[in-house]
Amino acid sequence: MDIFSFFKKKSGSKDTAKDRLKLILMHDRGDVSPELLENIKNDILEVLRKYVEIDIDQELDLQITQTDSEFGSVPALVANIPIRKKK
Repeated sequence: MDIFSFFKKKSGSKDTAKDRLKLILMHDRGDVSPELLENIKNDILEVLRKYVEIDIDQELDLQITQTDSEFGSVPALVANIPIRKKK
């Protein structure tokens, strides 16, 4: 269910609750469903894996935030994906 837990093993209910809270905050900030966030993450990773080797030992961070632009406040996708090397 959690989009972050794919890349880092965690244990305990504290970590699970923390990950769920992150997911809820992303959903609220970007008005994006958790399923859509999961699909976006999977698509980004699929494309990146064609060109680089992703470090699965480190945590992937994908967020939907708000940013100011000439059109007002708009959603922005911010991804922090640890890369080991180019292919």
